[in-house]
Amino acid sequence: GDALVNMGQKDLLIETQGNWGDVRTGDDAAAPRYIEARLSKFALEVAFNAKTTEWALSYDGRKNEPVTLPMKFPLLLAQGAEGIAVGLATKILPHNFSELIDASIKYLKGKKFELLPDFLTGCSMDSSNYNEGRRGGKIRVRAIIEEIDKKTLVIRSVPYGTTTTQLMESIVKATDQGKIKIKKVNDHTAAEVEIIIELAPGISPDITIDALYAFTDCEVSISPNACVIVQNKPQFLGVPELLRISADNTKELLKRELEIRLSELQEKWHYTSLEKIFFEEKIYKELEKKHETWEKVLEAIDKAFGPFKHLLRRDITREDIVKLTEKPVRRIYKLDIDELNEQIKNLEDDIKQVRYDLEHLIEYAVAYYENLLKKFGKGRERKTEIKLFDTIQARSVAIANIKLYVNYADGFIGTALKKDELIAEVSDLDDIIVFTKGGIMKIIRVSDKTFIGKDIIHVAVFQKGDERTTYNLMYVDGKTAVTYAKRFNVTGITRDKEYDLTKGSEKSRVHYFTANANGEAEVVKIILSPNCTAKKKEMEFYFEELEIKGRGSIGNQVTKYPIKSIKFKEAGKSTLDAKKLWFDSKFGRLNAEEKGVYLGKFDAEDRILVIFNDGNYEITDQELMQRFDTEKILLIEKFKADKIVSAVYLDNEKSQYNIKRFKIETTTLKSKFFFIKEGKDNRVEMVTTEAEPLLIVKTGKGQLVRN
Repeated sequence: GDALVNMGQKDLLIETQGNWGDVRTGDDAAAPRYIEARLSKFALEVAFNAKTTEWALSYDGRKNEPVTLPMKFPLLLAQGAEGIAVGLATKILPHNFSELIDASIKYLKGKKFELLPDFLTGCSMDSSNYNEGRRGGKIRVRAIIEEIDKKTLVIRSVPYGTTTTQLMESIVKATDQGKIKIKKVNDHTAAEVEIIIELAPGISPDITIDALYAFTDCEVSISPNACVIVQNKPQFLGVPELLRISADNTKELLKRELEIRLSELQEKWHYTSLEKIFFEEKIYKELEKKHETWEKVLEAIDKAFGPFKHLLRRDITREDIVKLTEKPVRRIYKLDIDELNEQIKNLEDDIKQVRYDLEHLIEYAVAYYENLLKKFGKGRERKTEIKLFDTIQARSVAIANIKLYVNYADGFIGTALKKDELIAEVSDLDDIIVFTKGGIMKIIRVSDKTFIGKDIIHVAVFQKGDERTTYNLMYVDGKTAVTYAKRFNVTGITRDKEYDLTKGSEKSRVHYFTANANGEAEVVKIILSPNCTAKKKEMEFYFEELEIKGRGSIGNQVTKYPIKSIKFKEAGKSTLDAKKLWFDSKFGRLNAEEKGVYLGKFDAEDRILVIFNDGNYEITDQELMQRFDTEKILLIEKFKADKIVSAVYLDNEKSQYNIKRFKIETTTLKSKFFFIKEGKDNRVEMVTTEAEPLLIVKTGKGQLVRN
């Protein structure tokens, strides 16, 4: 019962009636006695042919049963398979019906082909590491999540092997663990999957989508392993090899069918020719003569056929003659010789065609596959979207829901120090960077309580690879009493290892320290000790004059005299170049790694303009965690308020194209604004911010096209 239900849910070989369950929700099928099934027309076409089936006696020896069905289709690849055995576990993923047929045709024609999985549950898939379904390959499968508005997300499909129930449980679990922050999750699945997620106030939908992929079953990894039995031995093969085996097997089965058909046609031609001669040459009159025995009658008939045996293609047997004598008498008088001649001609044409097909077996097999696609391919289009997925760093999307405390004087940091000073809310995946008065830097994981060293001066969440956060530092060397200044970045170091930012001398101390998120360089006022011999007891120091070097650099000498105090005097501008941003259309992400289309240099206050084909525009910031639907974007660029937008849009109601030019004045961040005429199926065809755009319009059809 379970096996039949499993096959029925594949929607290929079995036509179902009743409640057969739902692979999307995990609902079980009704009891076998309440559901009905029959073979589909497709199954009857590709899997059943008594003449080519190898038979064996049933368990009680009373009936024959097939050893295997003569399958003329790559069913294993279409339905997929999964099994467990010691060292021989198998996981073959399902593939698309039409694509399997197309690939079989390409193989028979000697062309290259590629096959990728396709799942009935829909979803999206990154198959860049599929490795043809072999051991060691991996695919990533994601639910399709849409943003309805800034407070609501909807899941439209579930990953292969996952149900809506499992998906919701994983979301609730991640919420309970503080990984994501949502207000409510409801399952509205009916004919289509629909899981509604209401976000908590102030939570970014883009970050939540990433977090759902990172911490829940909205994204799963599947490792295929095509282990199959070939000639009674297990083999690990790739999907292309399995398809080639199937196509070759189909070709051989078609050959056997043609050979059987040819034999049947030849037998029919032989008997029809005998029948024609029997009546046309009046050999049947031998039946009216008085012969001594029945055997003598048969011998006389055989002898009468003597002059005509050269017209036949095989010898006349006793069974042939007996069959002729058994025809009813009334048939003799109504026999139409012309009809027999027509039958013989048709049989000869059929024999000629079958022989032609046998000589051109590949073309015949291709035509067979094309006929399958024509008869059964409708409604079997690909359901799974093939995409490239970006790698989501879990710590970058984890919700900061843990309070981190610090005891500056005693040098402790942790989540359990609730009597000490609160620094920030962090996630349990964050790394924390800490600096001490003694010039020590250390990066640690979030924990209950960790000793760093006395006199902590700075604590922050560490962002690996951050090249813009710049630390400005002044320290006095414990050996020479000389004060040095330096600027440095920290992009990546070994966790829990102490790094000395001074020259390493004993009793070295940090005089001044700032962390600057965008490479700012301030001006400070230095007051020397009144007892020193320096003529000038006060001076200004400009950090912008220092180059940004590695954290291990000694720094530049500021003064050899003892310092009484260093005071902040004036904020400085960033000494870093403006941030360069690119838009990667593969993933719909902004990045600083030179991937995709270059958008320009961005200062902190600069914004990005995005125009969508549905007639909306949006002004957004430079946050790299944002997601963009690349299929809807017509324009993305650095926003300049003085630029004029020129857009061509379709007014579907009037079936006409309109041009609109305007300046963007409503610049509220991350809010969409509609700028074309409202109406069903109205859409923007093209848009530009060029100062003097030139539009080429083509009208007419066929040879009447004109500019």
